[in-house]
Amino acid sequence: MNLLENYDVRDLGNLELLAKQVVEGFIIGLHKSPFHGFSVEFAEHRLYNQGESTKNMDWKVYARTDKLFLKRFEEETNLRCQIVVDSSSSMYFPEVSKNSKDYINKLRFSALSAAALMHLLKKQRDAFGLSIFDNEVNIHSRCKSSTAHYRLMLTYLEKLIQNPERNKTTSAAAALHQIADSIHKRSMVMIFSDMFEESEDPDQLFSALQHLKHNKHEVILFHVVDKSKEIDFEFENRPYIFIDMETGEKVRLQSNQVKDYYVNQMRTFVEKLKVKCLQYKIDFVEADIKKGFKQVLQAYLVKRSKMAT
Repeated sequence: MNLLENYDVRDLGNLELLAKQVVEGFIIGLHKSPFHGFSVEFAEHRLYNQGESTKNMDWKVYARTDKLFLKRFEEETNLRCQIVVDSSSSMYFPEVSKNSKDYINKLRFSALSAAALMHLLKKQRDAFGLSIFDNEVNIHSRCKSSTAHYRLMLTYLEKLIQNPERNKTTSAAAALHQIADSIHKRSMVMIFSDMFEESEDPDQLFSALQHLKHNKHEVILFHVVDKSKEIDFEFENRPYIFIDMETGEKVRLQSNQVKDYYVNQMRTFVEKLKVKCLQYKIDFVEADIKKGFKQVLQAYLVKRSKMAT
């Protein structure tokens, strides 16, 4: 089910509430809670019920009291997670307004995904930080787990949503190199980007991704796209004016004149990106903005469970 259908994403003025709703809706849909299996700190005892596992039985208490008690634990880990959001102008595709039927674009999808992840991380008592870049790194916060830190990070995301800018170019390679140098402890790094780089040399971008892995980070790349438009080029066969959101350049053409060439070029680009991620052991997730947030939260939980084992 598409989680976008469950919420009025036009109400992005309360990002904290919306993030909480997205996470709670996702958890309800799971067959078992994702918050088990990471316990490290003892909390309290509870009476043993017949038929339960004796794995956490406190035999010392049994020896003193002749009663069976299980140890309960605080669900607490030392996971650190840096969430990286591309805020270049191409991320504001498709352009939206409050009257738009589809009120989601790549930047809004990324911001709400980041907010939902931070809510989930806070709930699990994990530390998280936020980095925001376009042609340079504009925000880079260290990882913390407090509520005050979480709300500060939300204000940065809300500013992005409320103040779209055209003609902001991307320098993802330089930004990711800088971020890699700024994260001093092993972390999970989750990147939200369409990976549209202004450099003509794609190897620079792949080198930046490799830099993160070289520093021993676990990396998930959420390739944020409007798949129907940006990958499959599903436009009616009529004249359009296509505008480059990062440079302002305009091209007038009939969509079917370029569709085959465009689709082939984009699929080649995405396949190369996937191959490089596989080569560097980076998790690649195609995050189609029309398919909701389950794809994001699920990928995070799978990676988190692997890191815990």
